[in-house]
Amino acid sequence: MKILLFGKNGQVGWELQRTLAPLGEVVTLDQDGGEGLVGDLTDEAGLRATVAAVSPDVIVNAAAYTAVDRAESEPELVHRVNAAALEVLAGEAATRGIWLVHYSTDYVFDGRGERPWREDDLPNPLSVYAKSKLAGEEAIRASNCRHLILRTSWVYSMHGSNFARTMLQLAAERDRLTVVSDQVGAPTGAELLADVTAHLVRSVLTTDHPGGLYHLAASGETNWHAYASFVIEEARRQGLALKVKEIAPIRSTDWPAAAVRPLNSRLDTTRLQADFGLHLPDWQFGVMRLLDEILNSVLS
Repeated sequence: MKILLFGKNGQVGWELQRTLAPLGEVVTLDQDGGEGLVGDLTDEAGLRATVAAVSPDVIVNAAAYTAVDRAESEPELVHRVNAAALEVLAGEAATRGIWLVHYSTDYVFDGRGERPWREDDLPNPLSVYAKSKLAGEEAIRASNCRHLILRTSWVYSMHGSNFARTMLQLAAERDRLTVVSDQVGAPTGAELLADVTAHLVRSVLTTDHPGGLYHLAASGETNWHAYASFVIEEARRQGLALKVKEIAPIRSTDWPAAAVRPLNSRLDTTRLQADFGLHLPDWQFGVMRLLDEILNSVLS
C-alpha cells in the first residue's frame, strides 16, 4: 500500500509519519515538496500532477492554513488552502477510487449551548478560517470520494509550540497571568490523532466500512484557565520553580482578537468510538505525557 501525506511537518503530520509507516510506503510532503512533487496546496495543477505521479491508495491531508486571526485579512489565500485544494484532492480521489483522509475543526460550529456537538448538528462558522474549513468538508462530500473527515479541537504536540509550554514560560517570568475561562473543550494530542487515524485507515481498507464524518477529540472537558492551572500546578508538584502567584480567569470579550472563537468546543465522539471499537482517553492523560517530556528536558 502507498500513502501520500501532505503537511508532514505540522503537528499532526509529524506524528502521522510515525503511525502510518507500518501500514505501507508513505510519501511525505511539506509545502516545499521535493523530487518533482508538489506539497503546496495553492498549486492546484501541481497537486493533480503529484497524485498522478505517486499513484497512492490513500491521500492523507494534514496541511491547512491555521492562523485563525491572520485569516481574517487573507480570505482568498485561506480559501485556496482550506477549501479549493480539497476540491482538487477529493476530485482526484474520486476519479481514482482511492481514500482521502482530512482533518477539520470544532470551529465549524458557532459555540452556542453546553451540549457536545454531534456530527449531524448544523454548522454555523463564525470566522474566515472556520468558513474555509467547512467549505473544505463540503467539497469532499460533494466529490463522492471515499473519505474520512475527522473534526477535532485544541490540538497540541511536542513538535513546535504549544499552550502548556507557553504557560510555563509565562509563569516563570510573571507574577500574574490572565487566561480565558469561558471557552470549553478538550485538549487533544497530535499523538492521539495520529494513532487513531492509522487505526481508521487500516479499518476502512480491510473492511467494507463506508467512512464518513467523525468527531475525534480526547475525552472530558476543561477551559483554558483550568488547563493552564492544571499545567502550572503539575509542574510545581514535579519541582519546577515558577514566579507566578495568581492565574486570573477572564472572559473571551476581555481578550480582543480578530477572529471570533466558539465558546463551546465540546465534540461528541460517541459515533467514532462505537463504529471503530475505540476508547478515547481523558484529556489529562495526553497532557501529562506532554508535561513529562517538557519537564524532563527542563529539570534534567
